[in-house]
Amino acid sequence: MSSSEVTEVFFGVTKLFQSSDASLRRMIYFFIKEVAETCNPDDIIIVTSSLTKDMNSKEDLFRANSIRVLAKMIDATMLGAIERYIKQAIVDRNAMVSSSALVAGTHLIRGSPDVVRRWVNEVQEALHSSSDMVQFHALSLLYEIKQHDRLAISKLVTKLTRGTISSPLATCLLIRYITTIVRDSGGNALASATGRAAYQFLELSLRHRSEAVIYEAAKALCNLPGIEERDLGPAVAVLQLFLSSPKSTLRLAAMRALSSVAIAKPSAVIKCNDDMESLIADNNRSIATFAITTLLKTGSESSVDRLMKQISSFMNEIADEFKIVVVTAIRELCLKYPLKHRVLVGFLANFLREEGGFEFKKAIVDAIIALMCVISETKESSLFHLCEFIEDCEFTALSTQILHLVGIVGPTTVAPARYIRFVYNRVILENAAVRAAAITTLAKFAARLPALQASVSVLLRRSLRDEDDEVRDRATVALRLLGENITKDAPGDGEAEGSQRPFRQDALAADSTRDLPLQPEIHLLLEPLPMSFAQLSAALKEFEVAGSREDDALALSLTTLPVVDYTRPSSQSAVCIRRVPSA
Repeated sequence: MSSSEVTEVFFGVTKLFQSSDASLRRMIYFFIKEVAETCNPDDIIIVTSSLTKDMNSKEDLFRANSIRVLAKMIDATMLGAIERYIKQAIVDRNAMVSSSALVAGTHLIRGSPDVVRRWVNEVQEALHSSSDMVQFHALSLLYEIKQHDRLAISKLVTKLTRGTISSPLATCLLIRYITTIVRDSGGNALASATGRAAYQFLELSLRHRSEAVIYEAAKALCNLPGIEERDLGPAVAVLQLFLSSPKSTLRLAAMRALSSVAIAKPSAVIKCNDDMESLIADNNRSIATFAITTLLKTGSESSVDRLMKQISSFMNEIADEFKIVVVTAIRELCLKYPLKHRVLVGFLANFLREEGGFEFKKAIVDAIIALMCVISETKESSLFHLCEFIEDCEFTALSTQILHLVGIVGPTTVAPARYIRFVYNRVILENAAVRAAAITTLAKFAARLPALQASVSVLLRRSLRDEDDEVRDRATVALRLLGENITKDAPGDGEAEGSQRPFRQDALAADSTRDLPLQPEIHLLLEPLPMSFAQLSAALKEFEVAGSREDDALALSLTTLPVVDYTRPSSQSAVCIRRVPSA
């Protein structure tokens, strides 16, 4: 609706203030609160008299809702006129009215902090209310009032830990404030008197009647900075009991907390492994995922095979986002137990051939590549798994990434010739981007392995008539750098047609011992660029500007390009250019 239509409806609704029906009045309050920001401020002021009248009504429902609406509408200049009514409402015997006034104070403190700070006595009185909700809102507002005074906050928390709060919600909020104070103090949590008192209160809260307070205290204990493993025992024991709870919310909360503990202190969670294994078959897939990933962090080397069997049936039942979490945990487990790399890498490779989205497949590829870099024994088998994957890969980005890796690692393997079949099949079966990456990979094989240079050159010549410009250009550049005469024996039409056949490994046998002279610029194929593409672009622009200012034009080369320090902040790019003095 337009602004004029909203205003028209607004004035129509205000006429309903004459009704005494409770449900209708609640709808009126809700409507006014929602449209208060879209209507003209001058029009909003008109209804404040009706709301102020309702603040003094005998109906608690009208009083509570009118306070909530006024807190959304008024500014600092109008707050003085109703401040007295709000202070009275804070200490009202009706819990709904008192909570509404405290929530209103939480909103008003952002725009009028000095006024709200004068209500501290009333808020402290409300903190001793018999209503759980009033205690919760009173503690929240009192913390907002004193949050800039660390000493006052410390005294408040110390006083409340002596048992003056009965509300579970307020106790959970108090636990969070205690955790914040201990974390801000820095260092070991139990080294100071404040930290030891906090630990004692949190440990005492583990025996609270409310499950929410018990979980909040256990989670706070697990997150205390510098806490020793032996001090985590009470919290882990409570979370272990939650694992067998019939409530799925408690099981999920306990698994989430134990999973975070297992990252830094896996030995503290080992005693929960039997309970977590029973949760792998839980109907809630989130709980099962947390159980699997935590077991992968805490399991022993002897339990890896059993876990992999359990995960195999589990992976087909969860979404890709959960699968990515499992893949990350498997990668960390393989780094922890490198002797199990065959089982773990084989497991990841099997799921490369299963159905899944791009992010899931990329997570597996990245995990396998990371393991190749750390565990040298996995290089050959992992590279072969990746080559089999690109035979039926639907994602161009992953195909090009793997082809780039094959060009770097493939020539250093025991039998590099077997990888050329996978690469050349990409030249004849894939799109232009993958074909271009495959051409570069073939050129790297030819440059690093003289015995294969002649045969690979034959394969490169077949791409000189490719329909894509970049594929043709890459093939041409590669052949020139390899010392080939591209005008000699160029493939004709018949040969171009015949070249669209899958590569056979026995084609490498022909002329495999011929060693052709390489061009000095062959390092352009074998070595990475000395700068990123962003730096290269900025350097070329600076080279053009410098060439227009100088009379003697320099030849363009990597040595004559200016050195560019290229950094990318969060919001914008910054380029700092340092000119290299000419020789």
